[in-house]
Amino acid sequence: MVKIIGAGPGAKDLITVRGMRALQEADVIIYAGSLVNEELLEYAKKECEIYNSAYMNLDEVIDVIVKAEQEGKKVVRLHTGDPSIYGAIREQIEVLATHGIRCEICPGVSSFLAAAAALNCEYTVPEVSQTVILTRMEGRTPVPEKEKLSLLAQHGASMAVFLSAGHLKELQEQLCEGAYTPDTPCAIVYKASWAEQQCIKTTIKELEQKAREAGITKTALVLVGDFLGEQYAFSKLYDPEFQTEYRK
Repeated sequence: MVKIIGAGPGAKDLITVRGMRALQEADVIIYAGSLVNEELLEYAKKECEIYNSAYMNLDEVIDVIVKAEQEGKKVVRLHTGDPSIYGAIREQIEVLATHGIRCEICPGVSSFLAAAAALNCEYTVPEVSQTVILTRMEGRTPVPEKEKLSLLAQHGASMAVFLSAGHLKELQEQLCEGAYTPDTPCAIVYKASWAEQQCIKTTIKELEQKAREAGITKTALVLVGDFLGEQYAFSKLYDPEFQTEYRK
């Protein structure tokens, strides 16, 4: 069995306890080197075999796993953030199944959560937004026609846009085709939770310029929506007039 582990957003201590223990016990680790903080590999045993999948294609990854399984070794596939979000894990799980190898997934803290934490904000603000959209701009990897950013933007909900720091001009245009305006607040967070983290709060119309001035071209998340603004309402949960099964 292969353990697919979410590494978290970057900081070494933001991996789950379960994920950390899996790394400590692993005989073989294949990590997504382009995005995973290498400090996490400090949890590995000295004799652990470590492979950087940034230099590997799918067949090469599968070959390493199959060989390790045949030798009875414990294998960890270490993905950035949470594996279920842009982790490309389904193709690995299904190919490994053809070799009789099962996978167990350990969730991780996604970068969209670390970005909100870095900005000290909440996506779901009463009377402002109760919905969070996770999406990406179309690049070399297409998106389904019904999920074009301009269509999703019509909701005006809180939005976290992955893998799009190199397409900010197009992102601005598509956001404003929806319910957002050029003055809608947004933010770009570079390497959330890493030592080199940068957080820039701005508006949609100034997003590309501010990112360019900061030299941010990749490894950043864009957050969009009025949840970043000044407007909000108090939650009913703690309203003294609001009764629950625990509080009369």
